[in-house]
Amino acid sequence: MKAPKILPWIARKAGISDELALKLWRRAASEAEYLTGTAEGSEYCGLAVERFLSIVEDEVGQTPQYSLTPAPQISWMWRHQSRMSLLSLMAAQNAYRFWQNTWGNIQPQKKAA
Repeated sequence: MKAPKILPWIARKAGISDELALKLWRRAASEAEYLTGTAEGSEYCGLAVERFLSIVEDEVGQTPQYSLTPAPQISWMWRHQSRMSLLSLMAAQNAYRFWQNTWGNIQPQKKAA
């Protein structure tokens, strides 16, 4: 899997080099592949990004304490975005089921002779 385009932005926000971010991404991708058993699919991609953010946060936590600005924690943003996307999918699924049930319950009216 190719590295995400947001990788340099995460590296700058975390205060690490792009090369280190790429190494961490490759590590996260290999861990996700090991855990899911495949190197493609939405489960693999989601787990790879989640592992990457977790590894970056662990790496930033190991930096010296003389850093003036702490690196932002961004894994919450990924989890929040995942929850929001699932909510919209659930709403669409519920709307589909509502229409399906409504159309299924409509009986054709028989004309009185």
